[in-house]
Amino acid sequence: MEVLYDGHGVIVLILRGSMILLVSLLINLSIALAHFHGFGEQPLAKIAIYKAVVSLHSNASIAASPYLLGTKGEDTQWVTVNVYHPDPSADDWVGVFSPAKFNSSTCPPVNDPKEDTPYICSAPIKYKFVNYSNSMYTKTGKASLKFQLINQRADFSFALFSGGLLNPKLVTVSNFISFVNPKAPLYPRIAQGKSWDEMTVTWTSGYDISEATPFVEWSIKGKTPVQSPAGTLTFGRNAMCGSPASTVGWRDPGFIHTSFLKELWPNKVYTYRLGHLLSNGSEIWSKQYSFKSSPYPGQNSLQRVIIFGDMGKAERDGSNEYNNYQPGSLNTTDQLIKDLENIDIVFHIGDMTYANGYISQWDQFTAQVEPIASKVPYMIGSGNHERDWPNTGSFYNTTDSGGECGVLAQTMFYVPAENREKFWYSTDYGMFRFCIGDTEHDWREGTEQYKFIEHCLATVDRQKQPWLIFAAHRVLGYSSDFYYGLEGSFEEPMGRESLQKLWQRYKVDIAFYGHVHNYERTCPIYQNQCVNKERSQYSGTVNGTIHVVVGGAGSHLSNFSQVTPKWSLYRDYDFGFVKLTAFNHSSLLFEYKKSSDGNVYDSFTISRDYKDVLACVHDGCEPTTLAT
Repeated sequence: MEVLYDGHGVIVLILRGSMILLVSLLINLSIALAHFHGFGEQPLAKIAIYKAVVSLHSNASIAASPYLLGTKGEDTQWVTVNVYHPDPSADDWVGVFSPAKFNSSTCPPVNDPKEDTPYICSAPIKYKFVNYSNSMYTKTGKASLKFQLINQRADFSFALFSGGLLNPKLVTVSNFISFVNPKAPLYPRIAQGKSWDEMTVTWTSGYDISEATPFVEWSIKGKTPVQSPAGTLTFGRNAMCGSPASTVGWRDPGFIHTSFLKELWPNKVYTYRLGHLLSNGSEIWSKQYSFKSSPYPGQNSLQRVIIFGDMGKAERDGSNEYNNYQPGSLNTTDQLIKDLENIDIVFHIGDMTYANGYISQWDQFTAQVEPIASKVPYMIGSGNHERDWPNTGSFYNTTDSGGECGVLAQTMFYVPAENREKFWYSTDYGMFRFCIGDTEHDWREGTEQYKFIEHCLATVDRQKQPWLIFAAHRVLGYSSDFYYGLEGSFEEPMGRESLQKLWQRYKVDIAFYGHVHNYERTCPIYQNQCVNKERSQYSGTVNGTIHVVVGGAGSHLSNFSQVTPKWSLYRDYDFGFVKLTAFNHSSLLFEYKKSSDGNVYDSFTISRDYKDVLACVHDGCEPTTLAT
């Protein structure tokens, strides 16, 4: 007997001249779980910070400059860090700490008298290996590193460690550096409110309401500005559900403010700036931003929508460089910024930062998307990496949120949900109706969420809003992902069994999902059957829903099943996002673009009239009577 492994989780046994194909459950399961439940590790989680010991070297040095950041109003600045170590090694690394002063005061009590109290109990906000861009370091002991810092409400220090990430030994600590105003109002992200003529503005600052009153000053461009008050939220370590969010990953989130700009005129450009009125009467201002207000529901105008999931964040300075955690994130961000004048609204359907309990990463994510989120509504969905934690009410008992259990997502960003802890909501944008589900809570028939989804789909006037979109994080529809293929259902377990009859009855045009980190488009489909043979130009009756996986916006990619189902029209193992363009009530363009170049690699059009939406289809007919 000869045993061969084909590298894809399949073992081939050659026995007595015949080949028997055997799926090795152990191999397949390990591969599947690796890529499906967080392949790769949060870079900061690789650091055994509790094990850090003091091993100061009197001749070693580390210095950071400039000392004062943001002197010209910047909220992001490059910093030079010069290192000298008389006994260098290849595993030396520099961690960025903020607040700058770290000690054992934040460490939890040690119950075992045999254990020493840790010296450092807060993870750095980022790190670099010294020799990453300094190849001669191990010979000379000298290196110069560049870090890009954002204003995060506290000062910064840089610490040199030997011993690698698993046995860190503190060698020396730099001088402290700081932004001119660490508390400044920063990183606005706008979102649609609960009515079409309302825009919300959310931002982060270091000002509590006892110190300053937050507000937004805004107006139609060129008109006299008005001021609207803002509410303020924050949370403490005790709001976290587990580690690392409640331990090494904890960092004070500052104060999150939201203002509601109401009675907006449709399709008008508004300017705004964030303000804080201090108790002494002086005012602190952000820079000025602008946005275009939403069209009236049903309004006939050019409307352009971006949809993706699972983008994550990345570091432009190469920090955490060996982890390749979200390798496509910056490309996606930059492509959207490049095309921003041709984008009206963005939907990021879950797995936003992959902070996984390292709270500092949320500031870095809001800074990364600020050029987008400050200008167009940035609507989010909830994913496993935002919400899931055992025994906290999430549908899945995984530890994927790192102890955040939804608190960060529902506080840092606004969504027009009735209860932001339950992340399902509807929002209208001109000719579009969007029904956003929350796959981290039960969606099955009879649940509160199921009733919401049906109400959202049933209450849209398709004559005025012909384009009906469903979106959620996990794949409740169809995906030929490797892991789903192992289960044989090509969906999230229990995914479409309850919902497909709603999609069919209410004639949903397209359903979008993330979670699986690739791109895939199905035919118009119902009950596992393609109901239209066309591939790129759809017209006439809406007889099935097109399902699209668009989870390849940045995080590590997911493998496809070796089997390509007949309903799968296009698959791409690459990073990308989708753009929808509604030209009018009868014409919609769908485009899949790669993040690497922004070019279109898959597309289709839908052309139809109102009577085509009303037409009777299988399981989608209104009752009739023989009476006259």
